[in-house]
Amino acid sequence: MITIPFNKPYMTGNELKYIQEAVNLGKISGNGEFTRRCHSFFEQRYGFHKCLLTTSCTDALEMAAILLNIQAGDEVIMPSYTFVSTANAFVLRGAKIVFVDSRSDHPNMDETLIEDLITPKTKAIVVVHYAGKACEMDTIMDIAERNGLWVVEDAAQAIDSYYKDQPLGGIGHLGCFSFHETKNIQCGEGGMLVINDSQFAKRAEIIWEKGTDRAAFFRGEVDKYGWVDVGSSFLPSEVTASFLWAQLENLNAIQAKRKAIWQDYHHYFAGQASSRQVLSNLYLQQFSKVLQQARLTDNYQVCPEDSSPNAHIFYLIFEQLSYRTAFINQMKTAGILTVFHYQSLHRSDFIQKYQGKNKQPLPHTEHYSDSLVRLPLFFEME
Repeated sequence: MITIPFNKPYMTGNELKYIQEAVNLGKISGNGEFTRRCHSFFEQRYGFHKCLLTTSCTDALEMAAILLNIQAGDEVIMPSYTFVSTANAFVLRGAKIVFVDSRSDHPNMDETLIEDLITPKTKAIVVVHYAGKACEMDTIMDIAERNGLWVVEDAAQAIDSYYKDQPLGGIGHLGCFSFHETKNIQCGEGGMLVINDSQFAKRAEIIWEKGTDRAAFFRGEVDKYGWVDVGSSFLPSEVTASFLWAQLENLNAIQAKRKAIWQDYHHYFAGQASSRQVLSNLYLQQFSKVLQQARLTDNYQVCPEDSSPNAHIFYLIFEQLSYRTAFINQMKTAGILTVFHYQSLHRSDFIQKYQGKNKQPLPHTEHYSDSLVRLPLFFEME
């Protein structure tokens, strides 16, 4: 029996209140009052040029691919150690995915390998900030600028994370966030596209509104709206936006609690006695017993020097797959649910059928796929 789940979505207490308020306002379809509140929150707090809520981060990535006019034959560079949506958005436009290996010290893409993968067909680089930890954005943006490429940040896990003093999702030309129930800030399912390059702002809104200039019509900028571009129904309802607004109001408190739990984990593995006692009590003294048999490497939770992460994930790295499997099973027996993460996309049945086996070996990616495990981390943990 599981007594400590991997994740438990946090409810602030105002979600139902704001949903009722949205209903009372008489408009529960998208782009209403709560959508505008959420947009303003991100634009004012983080200085994003323009934000558009979406029904998922997947939708935000698909919008990014449309905005960049990705077409058949284009190449897009991205990590293999990521969720399938990162690649799917560009595959849907006909692109060939060029995978780059992870770093040896953490799962983010190895920026030193990117330039050798660029060809005349390369159109974009998609970075993924794993666990809310920043990729080396100065290097990546420099590579993109020198080679005339677009940069999309998959910041699904990176709300309220920073690279130096810049918020993640606000550095590349476009940024994509997730508000899935497993994320720090959630609304069940939800996402957001951030437009940092102003040249994309007008068209992004059209794509967001099914390829029409409907949003401009509602602002009184045109006397009627019509079909002017490709697009889809990417915007969420006001029910989703009102739920999200209740979460955003409590962002500071949510982040403070998650960071405190993350630090407990960190101190535990650093050997500090007080935190070892905290976690021994938390996990009914089972956690420590299981770990005594674990075969861990030393590079768990390595944080890039210029990164200020958001305590989204606390993970461990094992020496090999069999040790990780044993750990997960032992923890489950102890009533604690721990889970692994991504299976390398370059080894997937689909990508090998779609574009063949990856020409370049990706040893670090494959190691993380076989050895990384995530520990429970949610607001209501003691």
